Amino acid sequence: MRFNFKCKETNHKCDKHQYGELKFFEMLLMKFHLFLCQPCREYSKRNKQLTDTINSVELHLLPDEEKAKLKSKLQAEIRKDSHS
Repeated sequence: MRFNFKCKETNHKCDKHQYGELKFFEMLLMKFHLFLCQPCREYSKRNKQLTDTINSVELHLLPDEEKAKLKSKLQAEIRKDSHS
């Protein structure tokens, strides 16, 4: 394994790290690169902020029954407009 990452590779490693998909040695190499590279540190910081924001949102999804009702209403309106 190489002991240096290019920035593009490091950004990919940052993404994998957020989802727990990074091996320990890869994480060490990524952190070393982040220590040396300001643009990659900024990428990692923004990426973490985005993930934290997404995870903090409480999404309320429509149940399948409600989706089906909404779809039927929309289709009825489309048919009604096409016959006018």
